Amino acid sequence: MKKKFTLSNTLAMAMLGTLATAVGCGGKEEGNTYEDNGGVVKIEFKSGGKAYVSTGPATNTCSYAENGKTVTLTCEGDKTAFTVDDDGTLNGPPGGFLTRLTKKK
Repeated sequence: MKKKFTLSNTLAMAMLGTLATAVGCGGKEEGNTYEDNGGVVKIEFKSGGKAYVSTGPATNTCSYAENGKTVTLTCEGDKTAFTVDDDGTLNGPPGGFLTRLTKKK
């Protein structure tokens, strides 16, 4: 007996594939907050690829993407690549405004 793929079967398979991808690709930084030594600069990584960057009293809504040990933060079209170290630090580009941030516990 041959089984036919109906539209409902195809949609169910597509939804399961999307769900598996979403669960399997959950970011390591989601839910973490990093800040500089004085707490003036802070980055909060939220779900859905959103991040909030605070510099003093001002907060900007940004987006982020993870690729291995690299986190790319995009704020108002400007991209900044950070390296996540094993010691719980987030390191920005040398000479940049956001250089070394530590994970807040």
